[in-house]
Amino acid sequence: MPINTPENISDNTSETSPELLHFNQLNLPPALLTRLDEIGYQQMTPVQSLSLPVILNNTDAVVRADTGSGKTTAFALTLLAKLEAKSFSPQALVLCPTRELAHQVADEVRKLAKSMLNIKILTLCGGEPSRIQTNSLEHGAHVLVGTPGRVLDHLEQRNVDLSMLTTLVLDEADRMLEMGFQDSLNAIVKHIPKTRQTLLFSATYPKNIAALAEQVTTKARNIEAIQEQAKPQIEQLFYAMNNEDSAQLVMNLLGDHQPENCLVFCNTKNEVKDIFNTLRANKFSVLALHGELEQKDRDQAIIQFSNGSARVLIATDVASRGLDIAELDLVISVNMAHDLDTHTHRIGRTGRAGKEGVAITLIAEKDDYKMRLLEDTFAEPIQVKPAPALSNNRPLKANMSTIQVSGGKKDKLRPGDIVGALTKDNVLSADDIGKIKLESTFGFVAVNSRLAKHALGLINNNKIKGKKFRAKVL
Repeated sequence: MPINTPENISDNTSETSPELLHFNQLNLPPALLTRLDEIGYQQMTPVQSLSLPVILNNTDAVVRADTGSGKTTAFALTLLAKLEAKSFSPQALVLCPTRELAHQVADEVRKLAKSMLNIKILTLCGGEPSRIQTNSLEHGAHVLVGTPGRVLDHLEQRNVDLSMLTTLVLDEADRMLEMGFQDSLNAIVKHIPKTRQTLLFSATYPKNIAALAEQVTTKARNIEAIQEQAKPQIEQLFYAMNNEDSAQLVMNLLGDHQPENCLVFCNTKNEVKDIFNTLRANKFSVLALHGELEQKDRDQAIIQFSNGSARVLIATDVASRGLDIAELDLVISVNMAHDLDTHTHRIGRTGRAGKEGVAITLIAEKDDYKMRLLEDTFAEPIQVKPAPALSNNRPLKANMSTIQVSGGKKDKLRPGDIVGALTKDNVLSADDIGKIKLESTFGFVAVNSRLAKHALGLINNNKIKGKKFRAKVL
């Protein structure tokens, strides 16, 4: 579908299957080309092939691209290519809708900048101590990556000066507007020089994104890089929910399907709590995400589900943003989504990367109109089956447990240090250790649940890199 562009946005560059270029064809600084080769980045993705030749020329751009398309690398290379390393005033600002995405973006920028000397990337996100961020800002930074609310807080408190900014990136702009950041974005832009490059990335292009693009960009190129991907291998199932208790029905479905992991969507936080309490009472390895959680509890829930320490996650749509699980066996929608885009986003969490997945939607009598819309969208009739009875009462239990370590990147800890500490007495092997996530002041490691107590003792009773750390099982 063609996009109607505002007057200040120039002709579209719209391709679904562009000629894929190689990074060494770009006019990038030698340090970046060397780094790309070191990390095995050779051929570009479609969004990179379409956007980089344009945006490396300091042109504003509005880029429509899917999550996971390689867009982060595209704008990271662009902002890094023109940094003045000797100036520690912020030269690039990347705004993201969630803390999780901001940290993912910052990690990618750091990875690409590793061959460049003295480049400092700083994250400014809500849910983290503002005082620590203020102290870091006093020492300067080349690139800021953050959420609109916290960035605006620092601007209003005059903790940061953006007068030397040359690049503004709005990542997942559609999500930022959905989450109500329009006013914050407007206020932030007022603190930034008009003579800048602005890059706006969005998976969708509704009218409010067109209006935002017109407001923040100048003569922008419109680049559409939505890929024609192989049809996801997702089996959609629909079950009638009449007088059945939703929590019991979810438990029946989990018992029947026995997925390795499952994401359960609810429209309200109260339903999240109800289903969570029922599953937990029945010995399921389950966690919940909703708006009342403290940031620390939210972060830990995402970490545990991502590393396999929990088999089931119950969440609202808003609370689940920023959650990226590469392999998800089953998605259950306890309530039909409010709109088609949200339904598509939900079921798209499974069946990724060529894997098969199952998406189950529970249908109430009031959902007839939404069901007709789905039939029109998928161009096939929907068969609604009777709600299943309990066929397997075996609860889903996790084989892994998450250990939190009281040290992180600021302590110069690396994943290899933690693996070494856990395998030093040969009780745990590398196969007993799962994902390791290092944050600024904490580390998280998934270990075989049978050996979690032993792993805890290894960390608490020994030194890592000559220093004692405390550890606990979440």
